[in-house]
Amino acid sequence: MKKIVCKAGDVCIGDGKITVQSMCNTDTLDVAASVAQCKELADAGCEMIRLTTQGLRQVRAFEEIRRQLRSEGVSTPLVADVHFNSEVALAAAAGIADKVRINPGNFSKDHGVAMAKLRDLLQVCKDHGTALRIGLNHGSLGERITSVWGDTPVGMCNAIMEWLRVCVDNDFYNLTLSLKASNTKVMVEAYELLYQAMQDELGMLFPLHLGVTEAGNGDSGRMKSAVGIGSLLKQGIGDTIRVSLTENPVNEIPVARMLVHCMEDDSMDAASREEYIVRTGYRYGKGLLEGGPDDFTLQGSIAGRPVTPEEAEDIKDILLQASRRRFTKAEYIACPSCGRTLYDIESVLAEVRKATERFAGVRIAVMGCIVNGPGEMADADYGYVGQGVGKVTLYKGRTPVEKDIPQNEAVSRLVALIENDKLIRAC
Repeated sequence: MKKIVCKAGDVCIGDGKITVQSMCNTDTLDVAASVAQCKELADAGCEMIRLTTQGLRQVRAFEEIRRQLRSEGVSTPLVADVHFNSEVALAAAAGIADKVRINPGNFSKDHGVAMAKLRDLLQVCKDHGTALRIGLNHGSLGERITSVWGDTPVGMCNAIMEWLRVCVDNDFYNLTLSLKASNTKVMVEAYELLYQAMQDELGMLFPLHLGVTEAGNGDSGRMKSAVGIGSLLKQGIGDTIRVSLTENPVNEIPVARMLVHCMEDDSMDAASREEYIVRTGYRYGKGLLEGGPDDFTLQGSIAGRPVTPEEAEDIKDILLQASRRRFTKAEYIACPSCGRTLYDIESVLAEVRKATERFAGVRIAVMGCIVNGPGEMADADYGYVGQGVGKVTLYKGRTPVEKDIPQNEAVSRLVALIENDKLIRAC
């Protein structure tokens, strides 16, 4: 089986080592803040850094960020995160970014036009030695795919294989692929299908970038990432990872490092509660996702002392929820924030959690902008989506039900929306 290696800057992805990466949550136009955060991430051990690049102004800022970092001796590869505008992707790929992340389906609603735009981008990437990541997320599939396969792991796999064939047909191999979801079961199945499809159809394995998108924060965000990413790493699937947390992105790096370390030592003896949660997700997640028994007792140690029964039960509840087995709390789907987010998503998520924890089993999304919501909150029952400065739109499923409401009213109106629905169902 031929294994493809993707080279971005001085980093090789797919050469047997797991590459740890993250994404800035600064405004890319704020060059000073972005440079400072890139340096913090690099100092923390981040090996690849992504910045949101939604327009040509951001491409120019990206170029200056890169120039300043290189002048200060920071050589970490930089990735331009482009969503809808193929012209922006072309500009970023023309010797500015080390790598460009795209979803080609967003380039045009006309599939033929999107294919042509991707071919143009591949040529620019070849001309400048720029790497590419094609990333499709659960909830971001177009109607052409969902009408045949639904918004399912099978649909996700078939969609990305279409774009991969274009790359192979155009002799472009400097490529990584991702199929993220906030639902760990969907995420793991999608990657497994893609891993097998590449072998069966192409006879080659392109590097895979793993991540549980919109994982949230705190214990639950870490557990979801450990369950999803860990389940794949245990199978030898995955070449680069990002733990997406709605926190300072620097916090993502040690969690990712813990996951990589679990591949060498999967004991249940941890230096901290955080590490114990990661080890728990890595060890038990795959079996639980596959329907294995959940009548086990967590053991092991934290900082040299045995885990108490109370700690074990609390962490097991978090594990079972992350593995889609038992829901004892509200579940939160939250983007990690980036330069597109126009409000303090960390404080809003904390406020939403405090107000809605009692709604056991209800899935609530807190999304920074309309790029991530509503599409990428595919599993959510309700959504809080930033719509502009000081404005929020509330969703039921993927349907907006209260648009452009003041942010200072949004949490209370979200709670009222959930309570009203519960009353209606009770009647």
